[in-house]
Amino acid sequence: MPHPTAHPHYSPSAPRPDFSPPEAVTGSHTALQGLASLPKPAADLVLLGDLTGRYATGSYSRLAPDGRTVTLRAYRQGAAEHGHRITAALACHVARAGGSLDQLIRLLLHPEHEGGRHARTIALRSGQSRALDYIRRVWASASATVSMTLALGSRHDAFEVLAALRDRIETTPWRGERGRTALRVLGAHLNFAETAGGPLHHASERQTAEEAGISRTTLRVVYETVLKPCGWLRRLRVGHGREGSTWYLDQGSVPSHRVPALPSRLWTTQFPPDPALEEWTTPETATAADIDSTVLSRLMGHDAFAHHGLGSAALVILSALHARPAQTIADLIASSSVSRATTYRTLQRLADHGLVQHTGETWALTPRALQGFGIRIPDGDTGHTAAPAQGWDKVAERHGTRGVAARRKALHAGERDLYQKALERLSEHRNRAVVIVRNGRLVLVPTVRPDEVPAAWQTAGGRVLDPATGRAADGWRVATDGRLILITPAGQRTYDELAAAHTQALNEWESTT
Repeated sequence: MPHPTAHPHYSPSAPRPDFSPPEAVTGSHTALQGLASLPKPAADLVLLGDLTGRYATGSYSRLAPDGRTVTLRAYRQGAAEHGHRITAALACHVARAGGSLDQLIRLLLHPEHEGGRHARTIALRSGQSRALDYIRRVWASASATVSMTLALGSRHDAFEVLAALRDRIETTPWRGERGRTALRVLGAHLNFAETAGGPLHHASERQTAEEAGISRTTLRVVYETVLKPCGWLRRLRVGHGREGSTWYLDQGSVPSHRVPALPSRLWTTQFPPDPALEEWTTPETATAADIDSTVLSRLMGHDAFAHHGLGSAALVILSALHARPAQTIADLIASSSVSRATTYRTLQRLADHGLVQHTGETWALTPRALQGFGIRIPDGDTGHTAAPAQGWDKVAERHGTRGVAARRKALHAGERDLYQKALERLSEHRNRAVVIVRNGRLVLVPTVRPDEVPAAWQTAGGRVLDPATGRAADGWRVATDGRLILITPAGQRTYDELAAAHTQALNEWESTT
């Protein structure tokens, strides 16, 4: 594929680009002017395509544990997915640079731009109108994504964004058991984002559940009822095979303290407050939340903080006391966003393990509380001294939750193995595409297609007989190559388009033989 000989000038510090070319400028000059306004990696992607294979991961095949390559899908379908990823990336680049839909169309449909091969293939096979509709859909999705994301110029800027996001999470009141569970899930995603170096990161549901120390079912409930509706997390792409889902951390809103119940829970004995009876209409906890999320992220994976152990309330209270030592009950209720009754009950459980102690009206952590080692604290009424905790494993053993995380990981490992075996069985039923290399390009070898119409089903005039009724099927015609084609108003192609597609396919095949 030839490329333009002129090289655009790239200027990262240039002002907001103007994608509108003069009326007298057309053809390749218009395309080059648009390329000059894009960053160099984006311009290279337009001109040369995906040379490094960055957007090809998982499109064609995957690497099995034994080192062999397993074909996931036919070459043609894999190439289409690969091309779609390139097209979506280019749309995001143009939208982030302030370009327009017309500019994207010119870049993609330019005959010398390798990055637009997928869009031009759609135009050749399905018609110009379908290609334009496809580009419009990609542009709408890219524009919405760019408008809701923040452009990061460097890794330092990414860590500044994550630090600000962590500070917002720590000062947001997470009320109720579901809110505290959402805080654990958000802490897990924040860990993944810091490892990835930005808000955009990859994580599977099982991986997140293991990191947060909760079940996968609970994780999905929190996703759908708290984190996604409040704008804290957005799933940009669902994972496939060994690839986790693509997530984006965002500045969400404060979760409501009255979280709606799940649709399956039709009956309940608890009802919201009734203003007519002058019942409370505001949450008991204040909005001055202040916790140390690093402590929460470090401890939430221990079995001691499972659902039937100390629970999420103990996690939040320990995090709040570490952020601000020596708090009164009123201060702790405000900083941890835990209700009064739950705060008293949780403090008593932590004190029984020797992890917290109170002096007068204030409560504080014992010296090695974050490591799970308590001290002997005599009861003020009876003088009885309970055995202090000797590590988080011992605490989990006392509550009967030891081994929960290990069993969850074993369950997830078994599910992953079953899923991979199912993919392998599915790939065995697919016909492997046969390709040959010609001048550095892969050319698909035509095979007998299952949609070819048997001679017994063909009638005069290109009609198709329904084998069940013996009558002509309405809306179906036999193509000139003997294959079945469904004629619909949206799928019709002009004679020129059909002739061009046939000529290109014939030339590619004859050039290799």
